[in-house]
Amino acid sequence: MPAASPGPVPPPPQAPPIPAELESVLKRMRFPYLRRAAPDILATARSQRWDPAEVVRILLEEEIKGRDAATKRNHRKQANLPTGKTFDSWQENLSSIPAPTQQALMTLEWVHRAENLAASGPSGTGKSHFVEALAHKAIEEGMQVAWFTLESLTAHLGKATVDNSVAKAVAKITRCHLIVIDDIGMLPCGQAAAEAFYRVIDAAYERRSVIVTSNIHPSGFDSIMPKTLATAAVDRLLHHAHVVLTEGSSLRLSQATSGHGVVPLGQNPADQQVP
Repeated sequence: MPAASPGPVPPPPQAPPIPAELESVLKRMRFPYLRRAAPDILATARSQRWDPAEVVRILLEEEIKGRDAATKRNHRKQANLPTGKTFDSWQENLSSIPAPTQQALMTLEWVHRAENLAASGPSGTGKSHFVEALAHKAIEEGMQVAWFTLESLTAHLGKATVDNSVAKAVAKITRCHLIVIDDIGMLPCGQAAAEAFYRVIDAAYERRSVIVTSNIHPSGFDSIMPKTLATAAVDRLLHHAHVVLTEGSSLRLSQATSGHGVVPLGQNPADQQVP
């Protein structure tokens, strides 16, 4: 006779709720993550007879972990990063940036020293991917990041001119540990863009780290914006800066021509082979 199939596995027992008085105290103290973890931790503590000091430590660590995670989520949302690219998808061996330079920049020690990074090279050579991955890493390490294109920075400060709050807007930007201005030179820029760029570079000078990416070297910015402002901004930008030059053909174009730019019609994206 075949053995009877086992019945459904019962769900694990629920930990008893914490006393109402403790719940009230934790709400008043604004310990939401501790309050959420407390039933399971206290039930385990009772069964294993933990030392009271150990219970307090673990509960407070849960609150700290929860707050740290919430802070990172908030910083990531405020940073307005464009695509979500991190070092998980970065292919170090395909980049023209020397590996030792990549590793040194990944430490973010230069950010703590308020040094800058200028990455220039042809479109599609991985500048923005690498820089966005650095920005994500900075957020993971508890830093605040602001991400702009030169166009969006100009629009952002342009709105502030309406109520004469440009200085306040610039001060808010430079409260971030890392400021990124991406894709300079892709579009021609005039006086307003040059002024916005200079204001941020000047305010961040020797106080915060700025990353710029461009298809032209910063020394050539005077060819796309008014010379006086370009010269003053680049002088401050490059004074304490790491300059990275990328080269080669577009990685995006290479992926497209090799058939990896899109998922073939009718194929499950999970089945696509990535080189």
